Amino acid sequence: MDKMMTLWTGSGLFNIELGQVVMIAIGLLLLYLAINKKFEPLLLVPIGFGGILANIPEAGLALTAAENAIHFALKNGSTEILAALAAPLDVAYQAGQAVTPELKDVFKEAVKEASYSEMAMANSIAQDYGYGNGMLYNFYSVVIGSTVGPLLIFMGVGAMTDFGPLLANPKTLLLGAAAQFGIFGTVLGAALLDWTGVLEFTILEAAAIGIIGGADGPTSIYVSSVLAPHLLGAIAVSAYAYMALVPMIQPPIMKALTSEQERKIKMSQLRPVSKKEKIIFPLVVLIAVVLFLPDAAPLLGMFCFGNLMRECGVVERLSDTAQNALINIVTIFLGLSVGSKLMADKFLDGQTLGILGLGIVAFGVGTASGVLMAKLMNKFTKEPINPLIGSAGVSAVPMAARVSNKVGLEANPQNFLLMHAMGPNVAGVIGSAVAAGVMIKLLS
Repeated sequence: MDKMMTLWTGSGLFNIELGQVVMIAIGLLLLYLAINKKFEPLLLVPIGFGGILANIPEAGLALTAAENAIHFALKNGSTEILAALAAPLDVAYQAGQAVTPELKDVFKEAVKEASYSEMAMANSIAQDYGYGNGMLYNFYSVVIGSTVGPLLIFMGVGAMTDFGPLLANPKTLLLGAAAQFGIFGTVLGAALLDWTGVLEFTILEAAAIGIIGGADGPTSIYVSSVLAPHLLGAIAVSAYAYMALVPMIQPPIMKALTSEQERKIKMSQLRPVSKKEKIIFPLVVLIAVVLFLPDAAPLLGMFCFGNLMRECGVVERLSDTAQNALINIVTIFLGLSVGSKLMADKFLDGQTLGILGLGIVAFGVGTASGVLMAKLMNKFTKEPINPLIGSAGVSAVPMAARVSNKVGLEANPQNFLLMHAMGPNVAGVIGSAVAAGVMIKLLS
């Protein structure tokens, strides 16, 4: 009977908390949206599944060795383990003292505030007592903690990107740059919320949230892992959710800012772009940008390297691997790693709602900025630009370009804007990488 009771009290059903139930439901919702509604399935399937795994009670799959040791020591009243971990975490606790409910919050806050060296020491002590890091935490450490995952994704995106439309119409680079106003506007919005006392955001957190405005998932993950790792789950889910909702979010903004006549503007056919231009361009962009902004080198370097493999024509096998097998493998582990940050005690708070709200504002501002920049450019250029392609300046490739084309066809069935919109679309990828470099340089 005692063994049956031990089995029951150690089960997930006995130990599950309301927050974990909510987060498991959110994980199931992400899976539903990915599978049934086709919303960014390549990312939302592993993120949703990772979120479910992270919230299984007593499994500790997303916890460090120290966090697992603290959890079970508090549950079992193991004061010796708690006392050993208290020293590196700077908690006033000695062996033999009572284990109170408040002690859980004390250790939780200590873990949150601990430095890298303090956590390393605590993890080493926990491992000496037989506790280990959870599976998802190990994935996170290798894929995101090292920043390798987002960078490999960026290399794959570069290998899939055609800069031809941008090279054929270089003016569209300005549209990609204008769309980055969504990033910096959101940083100011987060700072304003903190200043007014509505929500508390540090400047590092505000910068990490602002990158959502670039509509670039890998960049959002990379910047948040550097500036605000504790917000990674909310930022990643927000970024990919809004990328999936591009066809719903952008058209009302585009139509509100343009007239029927502007939406009917037909643009002349793009000139052919030579292979030599396509080979030289990523090298010129890389050297020109990183000499001024070295902090953009990791993201932009991998992006340009992937694009060079695509265009040079002598490493087809490497290019094909970067576009397919490698990016698919990394996506699996990246999604599971992001899902590990969807733990109830870290996700369910006012900050998450604030991030989701600021994310959609960032997306809207970026879309509007691109459209308004196109309208401004029309006052100074001989050949008119359809303002609809300005909305493609956010770097949701190629969804934003497809939306521009769709709205253009609604106004004029003979108006095919897809290739024109791809110019600002790929420019937005460069712009978001540069904006990320600026944020990291100024704040990290």
